[in-house]
Amino acid sequence: MKHNPVYIIGKIILVPLFKLLFFYKVNGKKNVPSEGGYIFCSNHLSNFDPVFLEICQHRQVFFMAKEELFKNPFTAVICKLFGAFPVQRGAGDGKAINKAVEVVKQGKLLGIFIEGTRSKTGEFLRPKSGTAVIAAQANVPVIPVCITPKNKKVKLFQKVTISIGEPIAPERIALSENSSTEEYRNAARLIMSEIHKLRERDLK
Repeated sequence: MKHNPVYIIGKIILVPLFKLLFFYKVNGKKNVPSEGGYIFCSNHLSNFDPVFLEICQHRQVFFMAKEELFKNPFTAVICKLFGAFPVQRGAGDGKAINKAVEVVKQGKLLGIFIEGTRSKTGEFLRPKSGTAVIAAQANVPVIPVCITPKNKKVKLFQKVTISIGEPIAPERIALSENSSTEEYRNAARLIMSEIHKLRERDLK
């Protein structure tokens, strides 16, 4: 897939910069296939997280970004250049879900923070069902990712570990477009449990 020049230049700059600022380490790069549509699903701790997900592996990640970022002309341009698209939080934004499904079906890597918002304490929050809904409609695997900083919060000049788990097959998520709300919630809990496992391994 052809990248725009801004994305390429941005990644060239950000990789060494973040190495200096966060001493980040990546586990499981091989778990990201070079082609095909996947959902790249992570916990969420800081505003730096989208950058971590972009630079921790070789593919471009296309993010669902909060609608407010597109109201500022500067951040709107940056978001669009990096392939992000707006989501209206808390409103059951059907257009955003449809766009996300379209992105994955185009063979792209869709980035989602399963908790829906940043954790202020560093602890995991309750997972939202959006990831499961998109996975069901697009019928694609979900790749769990865990960002684990030292002392629970992402801070400058402190180590951050980014672990990428093996893809969770659609058959394991076991959903359809007609699944119930509870089934979607259970699927979200399953995905979150895989992110938990990555955290537990990294803390050993």
